[in-house]
Amino acid sequence: MRGTPEGRNLFPAGAHGAPEVPDGVDFAAWARLWAELGAGCPPRATYEELLRRYREPHRAYHNGQHLQECLQVRRLINAACHAPAEVDLALWFHDAIYAPLRSDNELRSAQWLDDVARDSGLGDETRRRLYGLIMVTRHDGAPASVDEAVLVDTDLAILGASAARFEEYDRQVRREYRYVPLFVYRRKRRQVLEGFLARGRIYTTEPYFDAFEQQARFNLASAIDRLG
Repeated sequence: MRGTPEGRNLFPAGAHGAPEVPDGVDFAAWARLWAELGAGCPPRATYEELLRRYREPHRAYHNGQHLQECLQVRRLINAACHAPAEVDLALWFHDAIYAPLRSDNELRSAQWLDDVARDSGLGDETRRRLYGLIMVTRHDGAPASVDEAVLVDTDLAILGASAARFEEYDRQVRREYRYVPLFVYRRKRRQVLEGFLARGRIYTTEPYFDAFEQQARFNLASAIDRLG
């Protein structure tokens, strides 16, 4: 049997879509999170602009569904971390700005969160950690803290979703890069997937490893085979 029940069932294919306000992403949840951080809640307009970004038409995967799934995984796996509210806030913003063919999405998302956090009264050290949390989702280096590891594992949990949901995710990513010629896309996508599969372990933290590692390796190998 591949993976755990959690790993197989957290991401049922076609179950979420991208509703106007996904479950767990309502304004009350947003306000509670800022209260946990001991900061003033940003204006509702900031919250609405963030959701508007996640509803942009060019997003097929990096949308409200992805945000909802990340927050759901965080709640259900509940891996230990030093500052849970900081991890959750970074999840809200980690794909806030997203253009498939740009390489500075994480940087621009981190800068936006830093502006909002500063205006809400968060201190320099907290803002520095939040900035680092978003930048680590570039997936180009090892996490430097437990909180960064939890955030990265949450972002990558989709790799260990049910086979049906993973295939749906794979199609969503292709739609985001639909303007890239297929032969180029296949080569680049294979490089990305093989990079994850070549790792000694995909998930750094034990709860995520136990829930998703085996299924993720099956999904990645299957996707590479489909690319030909």
